[in-house]
Amino acid sequence: MSSYDYDLFVIGGGSGGVRGARVAASLGKKVAIAEEYRYGGTCVIRGCVPKKLFVYASQFHEHFEDAAGFGWTVGESSFDWKKLVAAKDAEIARLEGLYKKGLAGANAEILETRAELVDAHTVRLVKTGQTVTAKTIVIATGGRPNPHAALPGHELCISSNEAFHLEELPKSIVIAGGGYIAVEFANIFHGLGVETTLIYRGAEILSRFDEDLRRGLHEAMVAKGIRILCHDMLQKVSKGEGGLVLETLNSGTLQAGVVMLALGRDPNTEGLGLEAAGVAIDERGAIIVDDYSRTNVENIYALGDVTNRVQLTPVAIHEAMCFIETEYKNNPTRPDYELIPTAVFSQPEIGTVGLSEEEAGKRYGELEVYRAQFRPLKATLSGRAERMIMKLIVDAGSRKVVGAHILGHDAGEMAQLLGVTLKAGCTKDDFDQTMALHPTAAEELVTMYAPSYRVRDGQRV
Repeated sequence: MSSYDYDLFVIGGGSGGVRGARVAASLGKKVAIAEEYRYGGTCVIRGCVPKKLFVYASQFHEHFEDAAGFGWTVGESSFDWKKLVAAKDAEIARLEGLYKKGLAGANAEILETRAELVDAHTVRLVKTGQTVTAKTIVIATGGRPNPHAALPGHELCISSNEAFHLEELPKSIVIAGGGYIAVEFANIFHGLGVETTLIYRGAEILSRFDEDLRRGLHEAMVAKGIRILCHDMLQKVSKGEGGLVLETLNSGTLQAGVVMLALGRDPNTEGLGLEAAGVAIDERGAIIVDDYSRTNVENIYALGDVTNRVQLTPVAIHEAMCFIETEYKNNPTRPDYELIPTAVFSQPEIGTVGLSEEEAGKRYGELEVYRAQFRPLKATLSGRAERMIMKLIVDAGSRKVVGAHILGHDAGEMAQLLGVTLKAGCTKDDFDQTMALHPTAAEELVTMYAPSYRVRDGQRV
């Protein structure tokens, strides 16, 4: 008989925690999982899923406009924010139920309470004050929006969490930040008819993405009517007669109905009892782990955003499966962070996998870059001016495709499939020998036969 109450105790009911708990329980382990808010975590409850639903909603005004070019007459349309929020809430509740159903079906014990570490093997359930013990503990508490507490008036602002539950749609919004959350919400609110301003201290939005896509998206957003202020930042937020008054570093005074701070996310480790258990964290509060997601305390693992490695839902799930292999199948497995497909659900959309031109230029002596910019077929009759960009980065020595980048409709869907291609190590010759599927936008990926330019020692030639 085990001297512990559980073989595994998981703190955090997000995608990584739920996957680890469910699979461990299905292997016959005695498992409990604790979540203080709602099962599903950031992605399902207040992140990827509701955001994508809002993205769909925000696109319809352009669909209505485009229809005229194809012979349709669309009558008067109107938008009801509260109906959208209610429909989103119903879908999120359904998904949360599926997460719980999966755990229950595997015989994991579901606890709806905050859980905190007492020592390396003991957890306190805050709701009841009860303590339980476990042989192995997994911490998967995710991250939370940075409140930017140094900003005077930050308490008057919202984060992406609150954006999903606004009582009314504002007439105007200022979004601080230049990452994918800020960019996606700028497009969402603008698409729903809100006067939108994005303010970012950097030189260009989406700092970790390929430069051509960053510039292309910036231009497309401005053309739609989104105001983008780069090289700038908020200095102070205060209440005014008609809403909020914002003092900026370089753009004077702005006014807005709502101010949203999208200035990064912090690991959700505060008050977890990590010090009592001896678990080490870094200067940002992220739990420090080794290549196998194990902390400095041998029986405690950490998964997902709480470790501040790669903040993506599929990555947390992958780390959970590697944990299962390592801990319960005698098969030590390191998470693989190479060639992760990524999308920004902006309008137009970005889909990318592998190295940007800038990153590849630092890693390889010579690159071939294949780039196409064109107006998609749908835009010819709709009259929309948006253009797609497709770009392949090729190591000239091996001919291996090391990066693929797309700006345009369904870019995320294409990036997922390109992820398989790049993971398999396909060369540019493989692309060239693949038959095109016509007429599609994606055929450009296999019909760019001559390089647009080369990069030697990091410089375009």
